[in-house]
Amino acid sequence: MQASQNSDLFSAIVEAPFGAIGIRAEPGVIRELVYLPRTFSEKAPDDALSERAAQQVQRYLREPDFRFELPLAAVGTAFQRRVWEVISAIPRGDVLTYGQVAKALRSAPRAVGQACGANWFPLVIPCHRVTASGGLGGFSNHDDETGFHLGVKRWLLAHEGVAGYR
Repeated sequence: MQASQNSDLFSAIVEAPFGAIGIRAEPGVIRELVYLPRTFSEKAPDDALSERAAQQVQRYLREPDFRFELPLAAVGTAFQRRVWEVISAIPRGDVLTYGQVAKALRSAPRAVGQACGANWFPLVIPCHRVTASGGLGGFSNHDDETGFHLGVKRWLLAHEGVAGYR
C-alpha cells in the first residue's frame, strides 16, 4: 500500500520533524496516535475531535511543556494503565529507567517495557521518558538503534531538553 492509501486509516495526519503523527478518532474519543515515517503526507482532520487533537499535537511540537487534554479511549490492561499513570507523571526534561518505574509499581522492568510498547497514545502518555539503565532502551516495541522509532525517541527527548541520548 502507498502512503496515500494508508492515510485513509487516520482521521488526521500531522507533519512532525521526524516524520508524521497519525491520529485515529472515534465518536467522542481519540483511539490512537501513531508515529509515521516521512512517506506519509499531512491530512486535514475529518472531524472536530481530530482537529482538536491535531492542534494539540502541533502545539506540543512547538512547545515541549504543553499538556494534552484529550478524551482517550479506555484501552489497556489494569497493569498497563498503572504503568501509563506513572509515566504520565514524569515531568518534561526528566527520564526514569524501566527499573525505576518497575520498582515504583513493585513489578519487573520487562513488564514495564511491554506496557510502554503497548501505549496507544504516545506524546500524551510520554513513554519516551522511560529509558534503559545503560542507554536509550527500546521504543514502541522497537529496539533497533538505527531505526525510525528510536530516532523519534531521540528527537522527543532532545525536544524536551534531555541531553545524552543523541
